[in-house]
Amino acid sequence: MNREQLHSYILNSKGNESNICQIYAIQNGMVVYEDNWRDFTTLDAMNVNSVTKGIVALLAGIAIDKGYIKSVDQKVMDFFPDYSVKRGEKTIYDVTIKHLLTMTAPYKYRSEPWKKVCTSDDWTTTTLDFLGGRKGITGDFKYATLGIQIMVGIIENATGEKCIDFANQELFVPLGLPERVIHGDSSKEDQFDFLMNKNPRKYEWYSDPQDTVTAGWGLCMSAKDMAVIGNLVLDEGVYNGETIISKDYLREMLAPHIKLGIRFGKMNYGFLWYKPYDDREVYAAIGDSGNIIYCNKENNVSVGMTGTFKPRIFDRVEFIEKTLLPSVL
Repeated sequence: MNREQLHSYILNSKGNESNICQIYAIQNGMVVYEDNWRDFTTLDAMNVNSVTKGIVALLAGIAIDKGYIKSVDQKVMDFFPDYSVKRGEKTIYDVTIKHLLTMTAPYKYRSEPWKKVCTSDDWTTTTLDFLGGRKGITGDFKYATLGIQIMVGIIENATGEKCIDFANQELFVPLGLPERVIHGDSSKEDQFDFLMNKNPRKYEWYSDPQDTVTAGWGLCMSAKDMAVIGNLVLDEGVYNGETIISKDYLREMLAPHIKLGIRFGKMNYGFLWYKPYDDREVYAAIGDSGNIIYCNKENNVSVGMTGTFKPRIFDRVEFIEKTLLPSVL
């Protein structure tokens, strides 16, 4: 199909594509496609859900590059000297940043304690209460949206500034993207609205009562923002001749550290980024409702895509490769 047919197809879709708001694509550093639906414009933002995790992985790399963090092998507890570890808990002392970034950190729960964490005054400290356990570090993959909150606490304690300020200064502004602001409310009702509301949002980032941003969800970006960040990844961390993040860290971030199961499409997992194929240079930061940063090194193309809340849409890789790219490249 051509571009007009693609627009109509998404506009009239009753299936998985019925919630798409924005698509923005960059190839070889040039914008090759942008379009919008559902009353969104190119400059509108959307809660991109777990794509937030991919941005946190980049911020961790920048903090390492700048020497605030020694390496991904540094112990988590190095950054929380004032935290009181529960009696009998020993595993927590062995957990590293790499365990957090690869989702192999152990936690003391069967299902994520959303109510306990998201009604507390300090989401990072409350999440730390669940880190560790009697089984020790097994190396098993355990998807933990709340667990990544600890990574934001590490960045703040290491740099001495709020994560949102660090993100603005070291990532968003250097890329020519709008600064993010703190959302400013964290009530139960507001959290529900933030996840479910289908209207455009401002350039904001959800946060706890300490103004510490959420690490696993809650960052609001446009498809353009995501495509620009994807292009940064393709260009090995360089933007306009300036190194934003080192290529060494990016290579480690994108490397396949774990092979995932059927639930995650048997994709590979790096540092909060996915590698969908074993034998192809394709990478993605993926969020619920089909939000995605798609990076294809083979064609040097990055795609950002946003979508309003719609359950059971995990990724758009197949749609991008079979429908979008043939229509616009």
